[in-house]
Amino acid sequence: METISYLKSTLKNGAKLIVAPMKNTRAVTVLVLVRTGSKYETRNTNGVSHFLEHMFFKGTEKRPRAVDISSLLDGVGGEFNAFTSEEFTGYYVKVATSHFELALDVVSDILLHSKFDPKEVDRERGVIIEEINMNNDNPMRKVSELWGEALYGDQPAGWPIAGTKKTMGGITRDDIFGYFSRQYVGESIVITIAGNTNDADVRKEIDKYFSKLKKGSPKDKEKVVEMQKEPKVLIYTKNTDQTHIVLGARLFGTFDKRKYVAEVMATILGGGMSSRMFISVRERKGLVYYISSMSDFDTDSGSLFTRAGIDNKKVELAVRTIISEYGKLKTTKISEKELNKAKNYLRGKTYLGLEASDDVAEFLGGQEVIEGNVLSPEDILDKIDKVTAGEIQELAREVFLPENMNLAIVGPFENKEKFEKLLSNI
Repeated sequence: METISYLKSTLKNGAKLIVAPMKNTRAVTVLVLVRTGSKYETRNTNGVSHFLEHMFFKGTEKRPRAVDISSLLDGVGGEFNAFTSEEFTGYYVKVATSHFELALDVVSDILLHSKFDPKEVDRERGVIIEEINMNNDNPMRKVSELWGEALYGDQPAGWPIAGTKKTMGGITRDDIFGYFSRQYVGESIVITIAGNTNDADVRKEIDKYFSKLKKGSPKDKEKVVEMQKEPKVLIYTKNTDQTHIVLGARLFGTFDKRKYVAEVMATILGGGMSSRMFISVRERKGLVYYISSMSDFDTDSGSLFTRAGIDNKKVELAVRTIISEYGKLKTTKISEKELNKAKNYLRGKTYLGLEASDDVAEFLGGQEVIEGNVLSPEDILDKIDKVTAGEIQELAREVFLPENMNLAIVGPFENKEKFEKLLSNI
């Protein structure tokens, strides 16, 4: 693929605008990212970021009903949705290029003119509680939520993004509107346009639709407190046919240059069907159906972990095998052949993940909203190419220590002591 070309500018209200023209598509994506999420919440308002995300689709002054919004975009075959994470919230509409102005109109309308009708707030409260119930009934979803709690405990970084049934019962319309007023201001917002359009047309339309965005700085989040001194195991006891785990170690934030070392290391461990974890845990021992490893970074926190679904009777063996693979990186330097294979894997995945306009919008906007800077795919891959086998071994020795290990489990278990002993043997 050709390198991604884009232009970045700042609007009068402080919002950032990124425009990435793409000639070889008939689509355009409008993505608005807001630098706020569950890490910006208080204990009593845990889940308010996600609640607010839902409320934006419940009616505006111009389009008073939810169906007025959805039917308009359905009518042109558009794709639209929203999502909430720990550090940012996103809203996107993807349409054929001929409907670009409609996409801008709808996204700006929900973000600037939503009514937050008290009746809709109460109605949506029930919807979100059912979403929480769904997550609790889905072990693969639940174990991801549990992983954050295992790492960070009772602080915003460890709280569930959707909140809890208790906090959902207590959050009011005033809480939602107050949070919106504080956080959805110019300096926290990145507007990304990717697709078959040009910068001149985009800037004109952006000024038209987003000029009323309030200027200001959002309230900052609490800094993550690292407090772990021994292996930690967190179990959500559930009568499942398969045990789901996330097992790994805490890392550093996205501004640490070693994150590229961690990405290569995670790829070696569990990126693809020829990775160490896949061969060792699935192919040789037949313990799992799915298994993968990855690294994840926020501004002031990060982790490297392996996810797997395991036969209930073989969980201890699987955990021992995963820990063994972590340990091998500490004792034996990887070969140049395996190192280059991992780098080529990341190169291919990077380019394949940037074929569509929504992928490009998320790639560019996601960097800007978290890091305040955008690197091209080539810049990132150049940093990955410079990772050495020695750096991987050095990082493995630093992070794969008993006091840094965490394990989240969803399955028919209650006793965590035996798992804590396994983590101590790394």
